[in-house]
Amino acid sequence: MRDEIEKVVEEIDHVGIAVNDIEETLTFYEKILGMKKTGVQTLEDRGLKVAFLETSQGELELLEPISDDNPIVRHLERRGEGIQHLAFKVKNIDQRIEELKTKGVKFLAEEARPGAGGKKIIFIHPGSAHGVLIELCEEAD
Repeated sequence: MRDEIEKVVEEIDHVGIAVNDIEETLTFYEKILGMKKTGVQTLEDRGLKVAFLETSQGELELLEPISDDNPIVRHLERRGEGIQHLAFKVKNIDQRIEELKTKGVKFLAEEARPGAGGKKIIFIHPGSAHGVLIELCEEAD
């Protein structure tokens, strides 16, 4: 019988999609698919423009680079537009980070930081997650 493993993630928070032009991409999601945009935010410090679209099971997060120095630019150059990361909701993100580190999980940063939508975030290195860039998110208080 398998030992019980404590669940780290609560549910899917969002899917991050790298795009060249948010306005053009929003036209597809809103006018063709009938999805509802819930907000657009510019993160000057990260060189990103971010738009959110709601679904019944999380959000889509469209990511457009507005500077040349960020991971979305590199993603678009290497892979083109498309899914860039998968984000999961967690509780007690700092505690979860420490637990995962003890299990050998590598992160792209040492600690969680503020992210879009007021969430606290950290990314798991794709090398620890079988090639998938995973973001852990904790809702703002």
